[in-house]
Amino acid sequence: MHTDVNALFAALWQDYIEMTPSAARVHALLGKGQAIINDHIALRTFNIAKVNLSVLAAHFEALGYQACGDYVFEAKKLKAKHFEHPDSTQPKVFISELLVEEFSPELQATIQGLIAQVDEAATRAENFLYSGRHWELDYGTYQSLLAESEYAAWVAAFGYRANHFTVSINHLPGFSSILEVNDTLKQGDFVLNSVGGEVKGSAEVLLEQSSTMADKIPVAFKDTSVEIPSCFYEFALRYPKANGELYTGFVAASADKIFESTNVN
Repeated sequence: MHTDVNALFAALWQDYIEMTPSAARVHALLGKGQAIINDHIALRTFNIAKVNLSVLAAHFEALGYQACGDYVFEAKKLKAKHFEHPDSTQPKVFISELLVEEFSPELQATIQGLIAQVDEAATRAENFLYSGRHWELDYGTYQSLLAESEYAAWVAAFGYRANHFTVSINHLPGFSSILEVNDTLKQGDFVLNSVGGEVKGSAEVLLEQSSTMADKIPVAFKDTSVEIPSCFYEFALRYPKANGELYTGFVAASADKIFESTNVN
């Protein structure tokens, strides 16, 4: 496991930009040469003991992160937690896991078969959180997973890596609202996730979020190579709580829609 939090995020970022070619364009468009502050990253997994949420979380907890919130997504059959570092300048971490037992016997058997190929020692290795896929996968299996769960298909295709990074609009010079950010992105020919509206959340729930739709990149399956949605970029504006401190949690209803940024259609 990593012993330096900055080294971990640098490695996660390097892997993420290889999966998300548009990330550099987002930086050029919004950052205008200034550093962009990352609000949080998100990771996806299955609730199978060898690779479950707590296995991924251990890599962050070893660096001082602490669990700060629990979330349930009944329609998508997911559970999630978010983690924060004592140093509030470090990004927050959102980890979700698919409740595999709530799906068909076929999906369960497929996922169990994939995870059986993971070397348990690999889950504790320094590079696990950006190590990608640990199993062979043919395109037909990907499609059958996709028919039941976009989330399951995404994890099967991409394995372990950041699903998205998030621009902190609060720290973005020259922008005072999420609508300004969205308009700039659309002028730059980015397609935004419009499920439930382009802006998810509100000042009332202390968090507004938007996101691009995932880039499509060629993925090598066992039998072919196909372009499928990879990773996306999110944008978050946080509002102060009654005590004046910025809200640091997440809003399940909004996150539910953000998940759909990797939808195939």
